[in-house]
Amino acid sequence: MQCSTYCSTALALSLVSSTARAAEAKPEAKTEAKPDLAAIHRIKEEAFRSGKVMDHLFWLTDANGPRLTGSAGFRSAADWAVHALTSWGLTEAHLEPWGKFSRAWNVQRFELSLAESRYARLTGVPKAWSRGTNGPVTGGLVAAPLFPDHEDRDDLFDLQKLAARIRTYEDTWRGKLRDRFVLLDPVREMGLPKIAEPMRLEEKRLGEIGLAPEHDLPEPWTWPLERLPRDPKKRAALLAHLPFAVLLDFSDRRRAVYAELWRFFGSEGVLGVLGTDDRGEGSLVFTESTGEWDAARPLPPPIISVEPEDYDELTRLAERHVPARVRLDADIAVSNENVEAQNVVAEIPGTRKRDELVVIGAHLDSWHGGTGATDNGAGSAVMLEAMRILKTLRLPMERTVRLVLWSGEEEGLRGSQAYVKAHFGDPVTMALKPEHAKLSIYLNLDNGSGRVRGVYLQENDMARPIFENWLAPFKDEGVSTLTLQNTGGTDHLSFDAVGLPGFQFLQDPLDYGTRTHHSTLDVYEHAQAGDLMQAAAIVAAVVYQAANRPESFPRKPLPLPLPPRSTP
Repeated sequence: MQCSTYCSTALALSLVSSTARAAEAKPEAKTEAKPDLAAIHRIKEEAFRSGKVMDHLFWLTDANGPRLTGSAGFRSAADWAVHALTSWGLTEAHLEPWGKFSRAWNVQRFELSLAESRYARLTGVPKAWSRGTNGPVTGGLVAAPLFPDHEDRDDLFDLQKLAARIRTYEDTWRGKLRDRFVLLDPVREMGLPKIAEPMRLEEKRLGEIGLAPEHDLPEPWTWPLERLPRDPKKRAALLAHLPFAVLLDFSDRRRAVYAELWRFFGSEGVLGVLGTDDRGEGSLVFTESTGEWDAARPLPPPIISVEPEDYDELTRLAERHVPARVRLDADIAVSNENVEAQNVVAEIPGTRKRDELVVIGAHLDSWHGGTGATDNGAGSAVMLEAMRILKTLRLPMERTVRLVLWSGEEEGLRGSQAYVKAHFGDPVTMALKPEHAKLSIYLNLDNGSGRVRGVYLQENDMARPIFENWLAPFKDEGVSTLTLQNTGGTDHLSFDAVGLPGFQFLQDPLDYGTRTHHSTLDVYEHAQAGDLMQAAAIVAAVVYQAANRPESFPRKPLPLPLPPRSTP
């Protein structure tokens, strides 16, 4: 039977209505806008043909580095960055204080040698925030390792066992150390160091070695944390999932335990403490700090990181009771009070969504064995260059783009943590500031000088299609790795800790982990110009697209406030 006109019309209206209801019930998934290839082409041209990233790195390292937080080197590098950003036309370029964090500590002169029974120059670096010698001092050696066997170092991750070990150590060595240099680490096993390997950087590309395997599931934790797992895999798994505030609390508590050892050495009249690091070889020294940056705490005696070959020789002499003597002259300038710490801040104002933010950053501070080139002059130079490119090209951006170069990262992300707490929210209580709703995304670079290969997504599944789209124009350069893995140890964690989308770019490792990270080889020569140009182009392109994305970047659920601290 044929349907009447009325029937046909009713059927059509019914179909339209049901289709509308279906569309309302299941909205179509939004697709990301295609990359603006014309703008990205201009960004690439500026980065590779007119790039200034190595110039920035020179001024941050050779001209001003190293840049220990609170040091004269940091302040001069930060002042240079503010001047450069202002000269490029960025607005609000300034140093933003975040608190009186540490005393100023600067090495004025340092000499270490074997004085008797023969002369030999020794290679070493003073640990930050240890005392100087007030003129040359000479004394004998005593091999008194805190951990006689390397396997015992698992006690480093158990605060109660570490404190007990230090008490036993003091009972053993009390009255036996005056006017002597203490060799605090055991001699290494004979033979070539485990990290000895040819310097073929092409073998250190992610294309060949791939990503590390997924972590095991984390172990439970309580706050305050008293110990970390002994097994390295389980420890890495737990560290990847711990709230950063908990990890920082553990680090502070361990520093307090070690402070008892430094007080013991001072009361015993020790001339200096000598140590080394298993990573070193070939006069390569890794050094960081004693942790006693706060002026409210007493400075430890001179503590020197010595290159492994020299250290092993000194240990053998001491163990065989050869009457060797060491001469140390360490002129260290230390302020009596904590000085103001600052971050470098500058902006490119947005247009239609000017009150919304895209923030990029890298830590400007470094350790002092080298000039802080790969950690993290490279990341700072790239972020400076990305801002220069965007400003030079005058690309229209709806959101305001803000650059922050952090201080205090090496002491536990202190600068970024203070900035996030002041502007966005408290990671412990999860009390949020109004600006929290205005930040779209934070992007960080701090894994050395290697080429960018992708992004760590910090377990944010919603980020994958967005980054796939943003990075598509760089696929032919091998920028295609997006992993849900967390990565730790740098300033994006401060943003992630309050539920803000914070991401770290994934880079080729090169020789960062084995040779330059916190070492005397952390210098300009170990930065790869082509890789840093590529990184600057990628950062600028991603920032441009993030600033113009119609919606803010999707967020994971807010973290819960941390539980109250229990009494240990």
